[in-house]
Amino acid sequence: MAGPIVITGGGTGGGIFPMVAIADQLRVLGIDASDLRFVGSRRGQESTLLAPSDVALTLLPGRGFRRSIVPDALRQNLEAAGSLARAVMMALTKIRQWRPSVVVSLGGYASFATSLAAVVWRRPLVLVQLDAEPGAAQRLFTRFARARCCAFPSSDPKAVVTGTPLRESIVSVDRSEESRRAARATIDPPIDGDRTVVVVMTGSLGSTRVNQAVSELARRWSPRRDRTILHVAGRRDLDVVRADAPVTDGLDYRILEFGDMTELWAVADVAICRAGASTVAELTTLGIPSVLVPLPHAPGDHQMKNALVVVEAGGARLVLDAECTGAKLDDVLVTMTAPEALDSMGRAARTLGRSDGAVEIARVVAQVRGPS
Repeated sequence: MAGPIVITGGGTGGGIFPMVAIADQLRVLGIDASDLRFVGSRRGQESTLLAPSDVALTLLPGRGFRRSIVPDALRQNLEAAGSLARAVMMALTKIRQWRPSVVVSLGGYASFATSLAAVVWRRPLVLVQLDAEPGAAQRLFTRFARARCCAFPSSDPKAVVTGTPLRESIVSVDRSEESRRAARATIDPPIDGDRTVVVVMTGSLGSTRVNQAVSELARRWSPRRDRTILHVAGRRDLDVVRADAPVTDGLDYRILEFGDMTELWAVADVAICRAGASTVAELTTLGIPSVLVPLPHAPGDHQMKNALVVVEAGGARLVLDAECTGAKLDDVLVTMTAPEALDSMGRAARTLGRSDGAVEIARVVAQVRGPS
Protein backbone atom coordinates (compact mmCIF):
# COMPACT_ATOMS: atom_id res chain seq x y z
CA MET A 1 0.00 0.00 0.00
CA ALA A 2 1.32 3.47 -0.89
CA GLY A 3 2.15 5.76 1.99
CA PRO A 4 0.24 8.97 2.70
CA ILE A 5 0.70 12.24 0.84
CA VAL A 6 2.18 14.92 3.10
CA ILE A 7 1.37 18.56 2.26
CA THR A 8 3.57 21.06 4.08
CA GLY A 9 3.64 24.84 4.16
CA GLY A 10 1.43 27.43 5.82
CA GLY A 11 2.12 30.31 8.17
CA THR A 12 -0.52 32.72 6.83
CA GLY A 13 -3.80 32.26 5.01
CA GLY A 14 -1.96 32.85 1.74
CA GLY A 15 0.10 29.74 2.40
CA ILE A 16 -2.58 27.66 4.10
CA PHE A 17 -5.49 27.95 1.65
CA PRO A 18 -3.40 26.56 -1.24
CA MET A 19 -2.66 23.51 0.93
CA VAL A 20 -6.38 23.00 1.41
CA ALA A 21 -7.06 23.49 -2.30
CA ILE A 22 -4.51 20.82 -3.25
CA ALA A 23 -5.88 18.40 -0.66
CA ASP A 24 -9.42 18.95 -1.93
CA GLN A 25 -8.40 18.15 -5.51
CA LEU A 26 -6.47 15.06 -4.45
CA ARG A 27 -9.66 13.84 -2.81
CA VAL A 28 -11.51 14.48 -6.08
CA LEU A 29 -8.97 12.12 -7.66
CA GLY A 30 -10.02 9.44 -5.19
CA ILE A 31 -7.45 9.82 -2.41
CA ASP A 32 -9.05 9.45 0.99
CA ALA A 33 -8.56 12.01 3.75
CA SER A 34 -6.90 9.29 5.84
CA ASP A 35 -4.14 9.13 3.19
CA LEU A 36 -3.35 12.83 3.53
CA ARG A 37 -1.32 14.73 6.15
CA PHE A 38 -0.90 18.46 6.71
CA VAL A 39 2.36 19.65 8.31
CA GLY A 40 2.54 23.28 9.39
CA SER A 41 3.93 25.61 12.04
CA ARG A 42 2.79 26.16 15.61
CA ARG A 43 3.31 29.90 15.22
CA GLY A 44 1.15 30.30 12.13
CA GLN A 45 -2.60 30.19 11.57
CA GLU A 46 -2.65 26.45 10.88
CA SER A 47 -4.21 25.56 14.22
CA THR A 48 -7.16 27.83 13.37
CA LEU A 49 -7.55 27.26 9.64
CA LEU A 50 -6.54 23.60 9.27
CA ALA A 51 -7.63 22.01 12.55
CA PRO A 52 -11.33 21.78 11.54
CA SER A 53 -10.36 19.67 8.51
CA ASP A 54 -10.64 15.88 8.57
CA VAL A 55 -7.05 15.71 7.30
CA ALA A 56 -4.59 14.96 10.11
CA LEU A 57 -2.51 17.99 11.16
CA THR A 58 1.00 18.01 12.61
CA LEU A 59 2.47 21.30 13.88
CA LEU A 60 6.21 21.86 14.09
CA PRO A 61 8.03 24.39 16.29
CA GLY A 62 9.80 27.25 14.59
CA ARG A 63 9.95 30.97 13.98
CA GLY A 64 11.43 33.22 11.34
CA PHE A 65 14.95 34.64 11.41
CA ARG A 66 15.44 38.40 11.66
CA ARG A 67 17.82 40.01 9.18
CA SER A 68 19.61 42.19 11.70
CA ILE A 69 22.64 42.10 13.98
CA VAL A 70 21.22 44.15 16.86
CA PRO A 71 21.39 42.26 20.20
CA ASP A 72 17.65 41.58 20.39
CA ALA A 73 17.64 40.15 16.87
CA LEU A 74 20.66 37.96 17.61
CA ARG A 75 18.90 36.57 20.68
CA GLN A 76 15.75 35.85 18.68
CA ASN A 77 17.79 34.23 15.92
CA LEU A 78 19.44 31.90 18.42
CA GLU A 79 16.01 30.91 19.65
CA ALA A 80 14.86 30.46 16.05
CA ALA A 81 17.84 28.21 15.31
CA GLY A 82 16.98 26.04 18.32
CA SER A 83 13.34 25.83 17.22
CA LEU A 84 14.38 24.91 13.69
CA ALA A 85 16.62 22.13 15.01
CA ARG A 86 13.69 20.74 17.03
CA ALA A 87 11.43 20.99 13.99
CA VAL A 88 13.94 19.07 11.85
CA MET A 89 14.22 16.30 14.44
CA MET A 90 10.44 16.05 14.70
CA ALA A 91 10.05 16.02 10.91
CA LEU A 92 12.71 13.32 10.54
CA THR A 93 10.82 11.17 13.04
CA LYS A 94 7.43 11.72 11.41
CA ILE A 95 8.58 11.15 7.82
CA ARG A 96 10.38 7.97 8.81
CA GLN A 97 7.25 6.79 10.61
CA TRP A 98 4.80 7.69 7.83
CA ARG A 99 6.97 6.73 4.83
CA PRO A 100 4.94 9.07 2.60
CA SER A 101 4.45 8.33 -1.08
CA VAL A 102 4.95 12.04 -1.82
CA VAL A 103 5.86 15.16 0.16
CA VAL A 104 4.33 18.31 -1.35
CA SER A 105 6.15 21.45 -0.20
CA LEU A 106 4.71 24.96 -0.61
CA GLY A 107 7.51 26.82 1.16
CA GLY A 108 7.83 28.39 4.61
CA TYR A 109 9.47 27.38 7.86
CA ALA A 110 7.60 24.12 8.44
CA SER A 111 8.20 23.06 4.85
CA PHE A 112 11.98 23.39 5.24
CA ALA A 113 12.12 20.77 7.98
CA THR A 114 9.67 18.46 6.22
CA SER A 115 11.40 18.77 2.83
CA LEU A 116 14.76 18.06 4.44
CA ALA A 117 13.32 14.96 6.06
CA ALA A 118 11.95 13.84 2.68
CA VAL A 119 15.41 14.18 1.14
CA VAL A 120 17.09 12.34 4.04
CA TRP A 121 14.64 9.44 3.88
CA ARG A 122 14.52 9.47 0.07
CA ARG A 123 10.83 10.14 -0.25
CA PRO A 124 9.55 11.77 -3.50
CA LEU A 125 9.40 15.55 -3.20
CA VAL A 126 7.14 17.88 -5.21
CA LEU A 127 7.77 21.61 -4.90
CA VAL A 128 4.93 24.09 -5.39
CA GLN A 129 6.41 27.53 -6.02
CA LEU A 130 3.77 30.20 -5.54
CA ASP A 131 5.87 33.34 -5.98
CA ALA A 132 7.60 34.79 -9.02
CA GLU A 133 10.81 34.53 -6.98
CA PRO A 134 11.06 31.19 -5.10
CA GLY A 135 11.97 31.36 -1.42
CA ALA A 136 15.28 30.17 0.00
CA ALA A 137 13.89 26.80 1.11
CA GLN A 138 12.41 26.15 -2.32
CA ARG A 139 15.66 27.03 -4.09
CA LEU A 140 17.63 24.78 -1.76
CA PHE A 141 15.53 21.71 -2.54
CA THR A 142 15.04 22.26 -6.28
CA ARG A 143 17.75 19.78 -7.27
CA PHE A 144 16.16 17.06 -5.11
CA ALA A 145 12.59 17.54 -6.33
CA ARG A 146 10.88 14.92 -8.46
CA ALA A 147 8.64 17.67 -9.90
CA ARG A 148 8.30 21.44 -9.62
CA CYS A 149 4.96 23.21 -10.06
CA CYS A 150 5.24 26.96 -10.70
CA ALA A 151 2.57 29.61 -10.43
CA PHE A 152 4.44 31.93 -12.82
CA PRO A 153 6.17 31.16 -16.12
CA SER A 154 9.63 29.65 -15.63
CA SER A 155 12.67 29.31 -17.86
CA ASP A 156 13.39 25.90 -16.34
CA PRO A 157 12.31 23.26 -18.89
CA LYS A 158 11.66 20.83 -16.00
CA ALA A 159 9.11 23.15 -14.37
CA VAL A 160 5.38 22.62 -14.87
CA VAL A 161 3.49 25.93 -14.99
CA THR A 162 0.29 25.16 -13.13
CA GLY A 163 -0.84 28.49 -11.69
CA THR A 164 -1.65 28.93 -8.02
CA PRO A 165 -3.96 26.48 -6.21
CA LEU A 166 -7.12 28.36 -5.25
CA ARG A 167 -10.11 27.31 -3.20
CA GLU A 168 -13.15 26.34 -5.22
CA SER A 169 -15.18 28.96 -3.34
CA ILE A 170 -12.90 31.66 -4.81
CA VAL A 171 -12.75 30.22 -8.32
CA SER A 172 -16.55 30.04 -8.49
CA VAL A 173 -17.16 33.72 -7.62
CA ASP A 174 -19.38 35.23 -10.32
CA ARG A 175 -17.98 38.63 -11.32
CA SER A 176 -20.60 39.60 -13.89
CA GLU A 177 -22.13 43.05 -13.42
CA GLU A 178 -25.53 41.53 -12.69
CA SER A 179 -24.09 39.23 -10.02
CA ARG A 180 -22.07 42.05 -8.44
CA ARG A 181 -25.23 44.13 -8.08
CA ALA A 182 -27.09 41.17 -6.59
CA ALA A 183 -24.24 40.48 -4.15
CA ARG A 184 -24.19 44.10 -3.02
CA ALA A 185 -27.89 43.93 -2.27
CA THR A 186 -27.39 40.98 0.09
CA ILE A 187 -24.68 42.62 2.22
CA ASP A 188 -25.84 44.04 5.56
CA PRO A 189 -26.38 46.92 5.15
CA PRO A 190 -26.76 46.77 1.37
CA ILE A 191 -24.38 48.69 -0.89
CA ASP A 192 -25.84 51.07 -3.45
CA GLY A 193 -25.43 49.32 -6.79
CA ASP A 194 -24.25 52.52 -8.48
CA ARG A 195 -21.27 53.07 -6.17
CA THR A 196 -17.72 52.08 -7.08
CA VAL A 197 -16.62 49.55 -4.44
CA VAL A 198 -12.99 49.57 -3.28
CA VAL A 199 -11.91 46.54 -1.22
CA VAL A 200 -8.79 46.93 0.92
CA MET A 201 -7.16 43.71 2.11
CA THR A 202 -3.54 43.35 3.27
CA GLY A 203 -3.59 40.10 5.26
CA SER A 204 -4.85 38.86 8.62
CA LEU A 205 -2.60 41.22 10.60
CA GLY A 206 -3.06 44.09 8.18
CA SER A 207 -0.54 46.70 7.09
CA THR A 208 -0.07 49.80 9.23
CA ARG A 209 1.20 51.81 6.26
CA VAL A 210 -1.72 50.88 4.00
CA ASN A 211 -4.25 51.24 6.83
CA GLN A 212 -3.08 54.79 7.54
CA ALA A 213 -3.20 55.67 3.84
CA VAL A 214 -6.74 54.30 3.46
CA SER A 215 -7.92 56.22 6.54
CA GLU A 216 -6.54 59.35 4.88
CA LEU A 217 -8.19 58.39 1.59
CA ALA A 218 -11.54 57.99 3.37
CA ARG A 219 -11.09 61.48 4.83
CA ARG A 220 -10.43 62.90 1.37
CA TRP A 221 -13.43 61.05 -0.07
CA SER A 222 -15.74 61.95 2.82
CA PRO A 223 -18.32 63.87 0.72
CA ARG A 224 -18.40 61.37 -2.16
CA ARG A 225 -21.68 59.54 -2.62
CA ASP A 226 -20.38 57.41 -5.49
CA ARG A 227 -17.81 55.41 -3.49
CA THR A 228 -17.79 52.56 -0.97
CA ILE A 229 -14.63 51.45 0.85
CA LEU A 230 -14.64 48.02 2.50
CA HIS A 231 -11.51 48.26 4.63
CA VAL A 232 -10.25 44.97 6.10
CA ALA A 233 -7.85 46.46 8.66
CA GLY A 234 -6.63 43.20 10.25
CA ARG A 235 -6.45 42.38 13.92
CA ARG A 236 -3.25 44.30 14.75
CA ASP A 237 -4.43 47.81 13.80
CA LEU A 238 -8.20 47.45 14.05
CA ASP A 239 -8.70 49.61 17.15
CA VAL A 240 -6.37 52.33 15.85
CA VAL A 241 -8.06 52.39 12.43
CA ARG A 242 -11.50 52.63 14.02
CA ALA A 243 -10.35 55.42 16.34
CA ASP A 244 -8.91 57.30 13.36
CA ALA A 245 -11.96 56.81 11.16
CA PRO A 246 -13.22 60.10 9.71
CA VAL A 247 -16.79 61.26 9.98
CA THR A 248 -18.07 60.89 6.43
CA ASP A 249 -20.84 62.79 4.66
CA GLY A 250 -21.60 60.69 1.64
CA LEU A 251 -18.83 58.09 1.55
CA ASP A 252 -19.87 54.57 2.56
CA TYR A 253 -16.83 53.57 4.66
CA ARG A 254 -16.84 50.24 6.48
CA ILE A 255 -14.00 48.98 8.67
CA LEU A 256 -13.70 45.21 9.17
CA GLU A 257 -11.29 43.10 11.20
CA PHE A 258 -11.55 40.12 8.87
CA GLY A 259 -13.34 39.55 5.62
CA ASP A 260 -14.77 36.58 3.77
CA MET A 261 -12.96 37.06 0.48
CA THR A 262 -15.59 35.15 -1.47
CA GLU A 263 -18.09 37.83 -0.40
CA LEU A 264 -15.72 40.77 -0.82
CA TRP A 265 -14.43 39.77 -4.25
CA ALA A 266 -18.05 39.27 -5.35
CA VAL A 267 -18.78 42.99 -4.82
CA ALA A 268 -15.40 44.62 -5.57
CA ASP A 269 -14.76 46.93 -8.51
CA VAL A 270 -11.13 47.53 -7.54
CA ALA A 271 -8.81 46.28 -4.80
CA ILE A 272 -5.95 47.73 -2.75
CA CYS A 273 -3.70 44.87 -1.63
CA ARG A 274 -0.25 43.59 -0.83
CA ALA A 275 1.20 41.35 -3.54
CA GLY A 276 1.37 37.93 -1.94
CA ALA A 277 1.14 35.00 -4.33
CA SER A 278 -2.35 33.88 -3.36
CA THR A 279 -3.73 37.42 -3.44
CA VAL A 280 -2.29 38.04 -6.90
CA ALA A 281 -3.67 34.71 -8.09
CA GLU A 282 -7.16 35.54 -6.83
CA LEU A 283 -7.11 39.00 -8.41
CA THR A 284 -5.97 37.71 -11.79
CA THR A 285 -8.23 34.66 -11.87
CA LEU A 286 -11.27 36.82 -11.07
CA GLY A 287 -10.14 39.75 -13.23
CA ILE A 288 -10.17 42.37 -10.46
CA PRO A 289 -8.23 45.58 -11.20
CA SER A 290 -5.93 46.41 -8.32
CA VAL A 291 -3.51 48.81 -6.69
CA LEU A 292 -0.65 46.63 -5.45
CA VAL A 293 1.55 47.81 -2.58
CA PRO A 294 4.29 45.16 -2.26
CA LEU A 295 5.57 44.34 1.20
CA PRO A 296 9.04 45.92 1.44
CA HIS A 297 11.96 43.72 2.44
CA ALA A 298 10.05 40.51 1.65
CA PRO A 299 12.52 37.63 1.11
CA GLY A 300 13.95 37.85 -2.40
CA ASP A 301 11.71 40.90 -2.92
CA HIS A 302 9.16 38.35 -4.14
CA GLN A 303 6.12 40.59 -3.63
CA MET A 304 7.58 43.24 -5.91
CA LYS A 305 8.24 40.61 -8.55
CA ASN A 306 4.71 39.22 -8.18
CA ALA A 307 3.27 42.71 -8.56
CA LEU A 308 5.34 43.62 -11.60
CA VAL A 309 4.00 40.63 -13.52
CA VAL A 310 0.46 42.01 -13.17
CA VAL A 311 1.45 45.64 -13.66
CA GLU A 312 3.31 44.87 -16.87
CA ALA A 313 0.25 43.00 -18.18
CA GLY A 314 -1.89 46.07 -17.50
CA GLY A 315 -4.01 44.56 -14.73
CA ALA A 316 -2.71 46.59 -11.80
CA ARG A 317 -1.06 49.84 -10.75
CA LEU A 318 2.02 49.79 -8.51
CA VAL A 319 2.38 51.96 -5.41
CA LEU A 320 5.56 51.62 -3.38
CA ASP A 321 5.11 51.15 0.35
CA ALA A 322 7.17 54.25 1.14
CA GLU A 323 4.95 56.33 -1.17
CA CYS A 324 1.62 54.90 -0.01
CA THR A 325 -0.45 57.84 1.25
CA GLY A 326 -4.07 58.83 0.94
CA ALA A 327 -3.14 61.43 -1.64
CA LYS A 328 -1.21 58.89 -3.72
CA LEU A 329 -4.05 56.35 -3.62
CA ASP A 330 -6.52 59.09 -4.58
CA ASP A 331 -4.35 60.11 -7.52
CA VAL A 332 -3.98 56.53 -8.78
CA LEU A 333 -7.65 55.63 -8.34
CA VAL A 334 -8.86 58.71 -10.22
CA THR A 335 -7.69 57.23 -13.51
CA MET A 336 -8.48 53.62 -12.62
CA THR A 337 -12.13 53.92 -11.64
CA ALA A 338 -13.51 55.17 -14.92
CA PRO A 339 -15.73 52.33 -16.20
CA GLU A 340 -13.71 51.80 -19.39
CA ALA A 341 -10.45 51.66 -17.38
CA LEU A 342 -11.86 49.12 -14.93
CA ASP A 343 -13.07 46.97 -17.80
CA SER A 344 -9.73 47.13 -19.63
CA MET A 345 -7.67 46.40 -16.50
CA GLY A 346 -9.95 43.55 -15.49
CA ARG A 347 -9.51 41.89 -18.87
CA ALA A 348 -5.74 42.40 -18.70
CA ALA A 349 -5.55 40.86 -15.22
CA ARG A 350 -7.59 37.87 -16.35
CA THR A 351 -5.02 37.02 -19.05
CA LEU A 352 -2.70 35.95 -16.22
CA GLY A 353 -5.28 34.05 -14.19
CA ARG A 354 -5.70 30.30 -13.97
CA SER A 355 -8.60 28.66 -12.21
CA ASP A 356 -7.23 25.12 -12.53
CA GLY A 357 -4.01 25.44 -10.50
CA ALA A 358 -5.07 23.03 -7.75
CA VAL A 359 -6.32 20.53 -10.34
CA GLU A 360 -3.04 20.58 -12.27
CA ILE A 361 -0.91 20.29 -9.13
CA ALA A 362 -3.01 17.37 -7.88
CA ARG A 363 -2.44 15.61 -11.22
CA VAL A 364 1.33 16.09 -10.94
CA VAL A 365 1.31 14.77 -7.37
CA ALA A 366 -0.78 11.76 -8.39
CA GLN A 367 1.63 11.00 -11.24
CA VAL A 368 4.64 11.16 -8.91
CA ARG A 369 2.84 8.96 -6.41
CA GLY A 370 1.97 6.35 -9.00
CA PRO A 371 -0.68 3.65 -8.57
CA SER A 372 -1.74 2.99 -4.99
